[in-house]
Amino acid sequence: MIRKYNKTLLTAALLVALSIAGCGSDGKDGQDGAPGAPGTPGTPGTPGTPAGSVVDSVVSANAADFKITLAPEDIVVVGSEPFSIKFTATAKNTKGEYVPFTGLERIALYVINQVENDSGTGAPMLWSSNSIANEFGSSMYCNLTGETTDRQGNVVNACTLVEDTENLGTYSGSWTHEGNAPVVSADGDPNSLFRVMVRTYDVTDASGEGISDKLLSTPLDFIPATGELAVSAKDSVSNAACIQCHSELTGYAEGDMRIANIGAHHNYQKVENCVTCHNPAYAADQTDPDKGFNPNWNAMIHTIHAGGVLAEDGLLQGDAKEFAGVHFPAELSECTTCHDNGTQWNDNIYAEACLSCHMNVDLTTGENHRGIIPSGDAACAGCHGAGSLSPILAHNVGDRATAAEGLTFDFTSATVTPTADPAKSTLTVVANVTLNGAAIADGTDLTPYMTSTRRGLLIGNLEADGTPLRGLGMAIGDLASLSGGVMTFAKDFDASRLVGPIYVTAEIQVCAESGLVVKCTTNDDGDVEQIGVANNAPIKYFNLSDPNAETVIARMDDPDRITVSEAQCNTCHGNLTHVKGTHGATDFTQCMDCHNNRYPGSYHGGVVYDTGEVDTEGKPVFAEVPGITFSNRDLVTVAHRFHSGSWDGGGIYFNKDMETVGYPAIATDCQACHKEGAVMFAADGGLTSGKRSIQVSATEFISPVAESCRSCHISGSALSHFKSNGAVVQGDAMTDADLPIESCATCHAEGKAYGIDKAHSGVAH
Repeated sequence: MIRKYNKTLLTAALLVALSIAGCGSDGKDGQDGAPGAPGTPGTPGTPGTPAGSVVDSVVSANAADFKITLAPEDIVVVGSEPFSIKFTATAKNTKGEYVPFTGLERIALYVINQVENDSGTGAPMLWSSNSIANEFGSSMYCNLTGETTDRQGNVVNACTLVEDTENLGTYSGSWTHEGNAPVVSADGDPNSLFRVMVRTYDVTDASGEGISDKLLSTPLDFIPATGELAVSAKDSVSNAACIQCHSELTGYAEGDMRIANIGAHHNYQKVENCVTCHNPAYAADQTDPDKGFNPNWNAMIHTIHAGGVLAEDGLLQGDAKEFAGVHFPAELSECTTCHDNGTQWNDNIYAEACLSCHMNVDLTTGENHRGIIPSGDAACAGCHGAGSLSPILAHNVGDRATAAEGLTFDFTSATVTPTADPAKSTLTVVANVTLNGAAIADGTDLTPYMTSTRRGLLIGNLEADGTPLRGLGMAIGDLASLSGGVMTFAKDFDASRLVGPIYVTAEIQVCAESGLVVKCTTNDDGDVEQIGVANNAPIKYFNLSDPNAETVIARMDDPDRITVSEAQCNTCHGNLTHVKGTHGATDFTQCMDCHNNRYPGSYHGGVVYDTGEVDTEGKPVFAEVPGITFSNRDLVTVAHRFHSGSWDGGGIYFNKDMETVGYPAIATDCQACHKEGAVMFAADGGLTSGKRSIQVSATEFISPVAESCRSCHISGSALSHFKSNGAVVQGDAMTDADLPIESCATCHAEGKAYGIDKAHSGVAH
């Protein structure tokens, strides 16, 4: 504002000068004026503002370089007193220092408060939007004129925004129109919790480009009557819970956690931001065939995250169909994946929250509710307030973790004996086995406990560098004896395979209920009724040729050679068992039996994209991306491919513009999966893991770094780049497994100008 004011003065002075120059028609100079009064000796002039002490743009495109600060004593939004607000705006200068930000011209103000709900329907405490209650809209604008145009193009009243010319970067807002401002709750309770949030507009970076992400204040929760800061008991989902999958916006102060990658409205960054609009004022009937969902936050967020499942069951309609592509990566029944901030989700039972997932239940008829028609929400607690039908028990929350040790294998030996056929030998593996904490009883048949009998013991050879070679596995049917809690398995194999170091683990998924492994039962549709829990089988190593030889461990069992961890995966997935369905995997040493660089071929060799068209049933039409195929199961490339969308369909895929759809995190946020501080490149330029090739056929191999990158970078130009830097790529595979190391690390190793730590930093603004 000061900048514009000074320009106005300059223009006025110029006009005056021109008008004076135009006086007099004879073209002669006028007489000199009287001398001016001399200045006061020794009195300095008013100093100018030092360069960099204030800014009027954000030094970079990083939204975290700009911040709004609010204080309770500077806000009046309840009662009969006139509305007022004061706040400060700061931004980083070129030195990286936060200094006052001058020149703000437009903001939006969101104000909500908590009110008790005595209607008998819904949560015991509700959010109430002050401006919506005053029939004004979800927010109130403030600008320099006190009048603005809303989203519908209507001219509406706004509060008047003024910058303090004596204290740049400090702004105040007031209401100059009739009555009080619409964000004031005249009849509100000043002893209740109020939440105030500011959104700013038209802020640019140093190049004049508008900041792409929203510039929002941290929502201020306070009690107006006392000015005390407060914490809302309604926020049962923390921002940290969302960040587990959606990545975190970087650059903000410690404790100011903001969500990076929520697409709606281009990211309102915090749960506290979202509820300023998505509150009961916007509640709607989800049975409305046009709307199809309830936009109140507690209901809407359930429907969104259950979207893929609800779509498969044909339950989405109207606008809610846009949620069909959302496939929740964790287990929907594990409520604490998101609800990590208190037990309100279990203690407060009301239909609105439940029906947003259980969309096929009709409480007016009792359909899919055992015919029960409750008289109201208060009646729900009669069945669901405690006991087996309470949310925490009905959804088996925590059961998987409790039953994780339910079936445990402790492998103690692996030996080889010859057979009558000189080409064959018998491999015998022995394990101590416990079931629900006790030694497994003699005569126990495990198959009734198993969700699938496809899997059993995972056994394979190990190369000197820890590379696994699968092929010695056994099924439960290969059980030779069970006595005193000891299970002995035996099977004949090609004698040439039964030499040297081997690994032994197991991959068996069993049914669990109430924290115990139980025999599986099925419902009328033939689906297993219990949750599936993977066995616990720590990997063991044996040398079939020399029991005293130095142990060779699998590369995926060496923390120094693996840059990811199951714990990192589980921040989003919760556990790996449900991700793999009936396979029962819990850790990478089980995954490696199939997903290694010596097992060629792929069940998902092609790549498809969403054409943007739909079929007669309204389902999206996918087409194959020509010329792109993959021929390996290596865990690195498979994990990259699936999460980037280079797949043959599923929850994550490419749209028609070849952009990734369905991945919840920032695509370049490698830390979402990789361990913090992990170094991808070894000193010789190869991978830290020691992997130097990937097998793509019985006799052919390709370069591992390039294939990892190609999982995401599938363009023809990227392929040419890989080849020009020494990579052996699919289509030009070599028959030697000991391939030369690509020169990728020259530019892309950590610390280099184009290092993956910079290009894939995951920085989100």
